[in-house]
Amino acid sequence: MSTLGFVMMCHTALDRAAEVARHWAERDCPVVIHLDKRVAQASNAWLKRELSDLENVRFCKRHKCEWGTWSLVQASQTGAEMMLEEFPGVRHVYLASGSCLPLRPVEELRAYLAARPMTDFIESVTIRDVDWTIDGLNAERFQLRFPFSWKRHRHLFDRYVELQRRVGFKRKMPEGLLPHLGSQWWCLSRQTLSAILQDPKRREFDGYFRRVWIPDESYYQTLVRNYSRNIESRSLTLSKFDFQGKPHVFYDDHLHLLRRSDCFVARKIWPRAERLYQTFLSDDAASMRRAEPTPGKIDRVFAKALERRTRGRPGLYMQSRFPNKDWENGKTAAPYSVLHGFNDLFLDFEPWLSRRLGTSIHGNLFDPKRVRFAGDAETYAGCLSAEAALRDYNPESFLTNLIWNTRGERQVFMFGPQDNQRPGAFIAADSNAQISVITGSWAVRLFTANRNFGDIRTEAARLQRREVEFVNTLRHVRSRAEIRIWSLAEFLEEPMENLQRILDAMEGSQASRLTEAPRMANLEGLPKFLQNLKNQGMNPFAVGDFPQEGVAPPPSGADNRPYLVR
Repeated sequence: MSTLGFVMMCHTALDRAAEVARHWAERDCPVVIHLDKRVAQASNAWLKRELSDLENVRFCKRHKCEWGTWSLVQASQTGAEMMLEEFPGVRHVYLASGSCLPLRPVEELRAYLAARPMTDFIESVTIRDVDWTIDGLNAERFQLRFPFSWKRHRHLFDRYVELQRRVGFKRKMPEGLLPHLGSQWWCLSRQTLSAILQDPKRREFDGYFRRVWIPDESYYQTLVRNYSRNIESRSLTLSKFDFQGKPHVFYDDHLHLLRRSDCFVARKIWPRAERLYQTFLSDDAASMRRAEPTPGKIDRVFAKALERRTRGRPGLYMQSRFPNKDWENGKTAAPYSVLHGFNDLFLDFEPWLSRRLGTSIHGNLFDPKRVRFAGDAETYAGCLSAEAALRDYNPESFLTNLIWNTRGERQVFMFGPQDNQRPGAFIAADSNAQISVITGSWAVRLFTANRNFGDIRTEAARLQRREVEFVNTLRHVRSRAEIRIWSLAEFLEEPMENLQRILDAMEGSQASRLTEAPRMANLEGLPKFLQNLKNQGMNPFAVGDFPQEGVAPPPSGADNRPYLVR
């Protein structure tokens, strides 16, 4: 005589529901099926014919079921009453859905329950301890009335809730009940379940819960506290929900994950998961694990999946996941370096730095004329084009694509006041960026330019304004980048030490002392050039306190440090 019976709530994928019902019935577990009244009569007839050869399968009265309404509780009551009445040998009743799938042999579940004959397995937590309600009502679901369907009449639902709040309406809980919440998938002993269904005050309780929101998560969970001798506040069914409160669907590639859980039943299974159904509905003579169900084993996997879905991978933007501004999980995918003004001060700086780091070094990626990729390439990783018009359509996305496409290789590029300044704020707010700035180094380029002095003065004023705006952006409270700023005069006081500091930040603990120095532009006559700018009414303050006698070369033989060739 069987000691375990299943009540199945079915409405879709009836072929799979029939497979699972047959699996349980053939192993001496009675099954009572409730089929949603909205399912076509032809499908109902097919399901009955499919299972007609099984004497321990019953079909109970049908109800039209709708999410969040009393009809779901009513359907489970009808199925449970039939189970208790027609199968007196059943000691535990297991509520399942048509999308459930047994993960372990029935004999294991039967033995597990036989060892705990008076234990009820149902998640039942007081409302003050619940923190998993998503976009819903917690205490108010018991205090207000909910006569309208949330899915079909959302506007009426919301307006009626607002009205009750405005007038201060609160329902009175039936005496002797303390509201609890939990998963709707339970396994109750005959004694407890019959006590709930045969309680003299059932009419009063049912009338109250009929207007509670989502009563299938609170009806049994509350009443079981009045009758059960021993409650295990957990479900034997593996059921996971995402951050929106929607159930996770298990597919064929979740096979090993489901096995690791050691749970007896899982939902919600994709109807076309052939591998899952073939594996778990096979012969029960498979390995008998006798392990305690521990869904917590796979919680870490779901937590990572939740993080991946809600936060995404750092620096990844695509059609299926384009986060709102400042909601990104990292603006870019990897660390990179921005050098501002260095290729104005040093000649052939990019080739020198490329030899030092052993990687490709870009020129000015945001040059107005074209993208200066390493080696003057027309296209770069991921088919990024050197066309300025394509880049300037969305320069921030251009940069994030470059960093994403070259993961594993540090990107280094030049930047200056002559470039497109739009990505400046994005770079400053990016914690992956290392920004090194020599302010006023544009003066070196203008000093060597063959142009009319009036044009030079105008250009110097323009570049300085743009540079000051960029530096102010870097110094903003929202900046997250690693930032170093020198004036030209400050940098030239200790150029090798400053370069070494930058390289140490790029290379980390593996950085070695500089043995080769980049060649500096000829600065002879620069002080007079700067004075001429001042005399013409343009104050090049970004250059810093540049000495009138120029920059003295390092004393020869003072030490063994490399020196700059001017």
